[in-house]
Amino acid sequence: MAKGGFRGGMPGSQMNMMKQAQKMQQDFMKMQQELESREFEFTAGGGAVKATMIGTRQLQSITIDPEVVDPEDVEMLQDLILAAVNGAIKVADDETNKAMSKLQGGLGGFPGLF
Repeated sequence: MAKGGFRGGMPGSQMNMMKQAQKMQQDFMKMQQELESREFEFTAGGGAVKATMIGTRQLQSITIDPEVVDPEDVEMLQDLILAAVNGAIKVADDETNKAMSKLQGGLGGFPGLF
């Protein structure tokens, strides 16, 4: 082996990888903060029930159109609420996955990191 270790820019390459990893971590934290502060909503029953949640997956609000409140058919209202909440969760998950995919797109040098 030649005196002085590896030649051909290995230390510079490692430095670039470290800088890229640090930038990726900063981008990830920024994206996470943005997603946590966003609101995601979903409506069910043609807008009869709307669920809104924030990016931390906490339910923010449920809005129910008074016209769908039928004391004789509580099960329908329960189904609409479930559909709206589950839909809002899916919207939040889809947006999170989309943002993660964008972030991972810049990780050509780090396959399998996530």
